[in-house]
Amino acid sequence: MTLRRELKKKFTYTGELEPGKISELKEIVEEARKLKKYVTACNVTDNPQAYAYISSLAASYMIQEKAGMEAIYQLTCRDRNRLALTSELLGAAALGIKNVLALTGDYTTLGDMPEAKPVFDLDACRLVHMIKEMNEGRDIKGNRIEPRTEFFIGVAANPNAIPLEPEILKLEKKEKVGAEFVQTQVVYEMEIVENFLEATKNVEIPILIGVFPLRSYGVAEYFDKNVPGVKVPEKLLKELKEIKEAGGAREEYDKVNERFFSGLIKGIKKTDARGCHIMAVNYSEIVEKLVV
Repeated sequence: MTLRRELKKKFTYTGELEPGKISELKEIVEEARKLKKYVTACNVTDNPQAYAYISSLAASYMIQEKAGMEAIYQLTCRDRNRLALTSELLGAAALGIKNVLALTGDYTTLGDMPEAKPVFDLDACRLVHMIKEMNEGRDIKGNRIEPRTEFFIGVAANPNAIPLEPEILKLEKKEKVGAEFVQTQVVYEMEIVENFLEATKNVEIPILIGVFPLRSYGVAEYFDKNVPGVKVPEKLLKELKEIKEAGGAREEYDKVNERFFSGLIKGIKKTDARGCHIMAVNYSEIVEKLVV
């Protein structure tokens, strides 16, 4: 398993794929092929922001099989009870998926089917515990699993949380029950990175800091207004708006993103972070310029 191995040896990059409301994965597989040159593994999102998209399990399998990209299979508790979570994880193991990011999930009212009934039988911490049990050869009720699973268990954390202390306590609890790596929510400022890493100095599992390149002013504005706990810096937002007003040239957006995020990533590499999670969704061409 490349991700587990590389996190022990060097600063590691991961990417992100967001298969949408599609019934065919040709374009996602092609994007994974492009990213394979620059990142060790790619997250495959699971109905992000409670939008009903193609199965993250199916997409994870396809990018591994067709693109040769190691997948980080995202799995949320929002849509499944413990029976369904167990079944999906057993299926993922049978399909050769090794990395799982355990998430609670956004509430259904945020998505495109707000009347959907949420489940939340477990939360992310209890899901981590369940996966750890499966790795030891039993389900959450102690029933035997043969052979045992071999998942590398990841979790999320939000360095932007105010106050930060409850977020750190949750992360420490996730580590205690079996989490093996962390990918953070999007960060735009080194001060936030440094404060978070100082607060997590007792957390021993590797932490990858999340960044989100902004391929257009529209994306930046939406992100700034609609993603809880994350604010795009005013100066960066202003630069992107000026590009839009000047005609929105692709190369101008690329220049701003390369300058801002390559500098941020260089700063992250000087810290104790073990890697960077680049969430360049539908913007894979920028990743080559940021992997430094």
